[in-house]
Amino acid sequence: MCSLARRQRELASLYETAKSLTALGELDEVLRSIVHHAHDLIRTDFTYLSLVGTDGRLSVRASEGTVSAAFLAACIPADVGLGGKVLASLRPHWVRHYAATTRIDHDPDFDRLVADEGLVALLGVPLVVRGRAVGALFAADRSQRAFHADEIALLRAFADHAAVALDNARLYEASRSALAELRVAYGKIEDHVAVVERAQAIHEALTGVVLRGGTPEDVTQLLADQLGGAVTLLDRAGEALVRRESVSRPCRTSSECGLADAVESARRSGRRTTSIDAAGVVRSVASIQAGDSYLGALVWSRETVAGHGVPDETDLRTLERATHILGLLILKERAVAEAGERLSGELLTELMVGSPGISPAQRARTRARSIDADRLDLVLVADSATLSSTELSRHLHDVARDRSGLAGEHLGRATMILPSADDDRTVDEVHRRLRRTLGGPVAVVGERVVHHDWARAFSLAGRCGAVMRAIGHTDLGATTRRYALYAMIFDTERACELDRFISDSIGPLLDYDRRRGTDLVDTLSAYYVHRANVAATARALYVHVNTLLKRLDRADSVLGLDWRRENDLELQLGLRLHQLRTIATA
Repeated sequence: MCSLARRQRELASLYETAKSLTALGELDEVLRSIVHHAHDLIRTDFTYLSLVGTDGRLSVRASEGTVSAAFLAACIPADVGLGGKVLASLRPHWVRHYAATTRIDHDPDFDRLVADEGLVALLGVPLVVRGRAVGALFAADRSQRAFHADEIALLRAFADHAAVALDNARLYEASRSALAELRVAYGKIEDHVAVVERAQAIHEALTGVVLRGGTPEDVTQLLADQLGGAVTLLDRAGEALVRRESVSRPCRTSSECGLADAVESARRSGRRTTSIDAAGVVRSVASIQAGDSYLGALVWSRETVAGHGVPDETDLRTLERATHILGLLILKERAVAEAGERLSGELLTELMVGSPGISPAQRARTRARSIDADRLDLVLVADSATLSSTELSRHLHDVARDRSGLAGEHLGRATMILPSADDDRTVDEVHRRLRRTLGGPVAVVGERVVHHDWARAFSLAGRCGAVMRAIGHTDLGATTRRYALYAMIFDTERACELDRFISDSIGPLLDYDRRRGTDLVDTLSAYYVHRANVAATARALYVHVNTLLKRLDRADSVLGLDWRRENDLELQLGLRLHQLRTIATA
């Protein structure tokens, strides 16, 4: 009966451990339960379970009975002692007296712990998982004894349960890791899908702007709203054409430090550049190009807050795609502007060539551009030392569009026809606007149109402009009335008066130079420019002083008077007017 009762207890304990395995509880809790039941049935002084760690050493994971902390904390090599023999053979082994046995390889450190603990008899059975020993279950007594077959079988049954628990734990951990990896992967997929959908939405929005006839300003605002921060559109010279801020996520810090270098780098490489300035502003720059033509750049700025603000690759690709769309819009606007400028220039030339008067066809063409030809009563001619007339004409087109006028290049001069109620004010306003745009000196001269005679007004304004340059007036806006003193030079209707005055004052010198091939007129002009200084005049003309004196004596004989003392003012005026007329005529 006693044996039967004991057998029933063993089966009940094994059943309890089997139930704990199906519960998939914590591994340490299951192992402690196995050790507890084994210790309760085998009734040794203490029972413990050791596992092989990643370092290849055995360490205690669960124990039952009286045992010291030092023994529980011990780690011994997995190839020595009774444990090493059990693991190597995958079979149970026991010793009657651990310290005295010679059937195992002793470890000095573990032997000292055995002695301190008073461990004598020891039984060990392997924990085998998928054909590999992962640990051992031990039953120990502090007195010599033998272990019977039923005890070994019982401990082995508990060891098998522990092995199943370990395998279940491994599988459970693997499934949890796989599930966690799947969740991470799914999260990444969701993030990627969200990014792709967002990029697609932005691309569709940009395409919609173009299809609706939007402008670069509309594209810039859309980018700012979608990407956050601030987006700035720069022209070819690096000047800001448009700057738009995100309403929800603005970039309040504006820094131009290093912007020119970033733009130049993006232009040279043809790819975007990203940098962070001292104020913590992240700035990405992408160049706008069409083939080999550089059209400008797009700058995206945003603030970094606690690590946020670092550009996302998809957003940067969106920025680059936006430069393609902006390039198309800029080219379209340029084509439209050039067509408008060409038409404006053609109309201006037709009015000039056909004047005085205007034909019904010309009137209809100007009306089609919302321009009243009858109110085009001021002709302006602009001149700049730094720009060609073609480039200057482009700037005049911008002014003409705003003032309902016409502009173009006529006979090599940048020309514009505008309606004007106050000529002096109009010319001054145009001059100030051009100077602000060009950032340098520019001369603008205007002439009132009478009876639709735009050609005469152009001739007067152009010749007056030449006089202005000759007398050093290269940066102002004025009408020809301001230069009435020089009217004989640029007014063709007063050419006879100018001819008469020049003939009376220096006519003999001009005749002598024509007949003899000499240069007395230029000699006297240089003489007066250098304030009658003979040495300075000789140096300016690259002649010897004696040669100059002979020329001056020849002028005495030609003029038939002492011109150095008598009639000096009339002679100087004649020489200067002759020089200015030559410049204006040229």
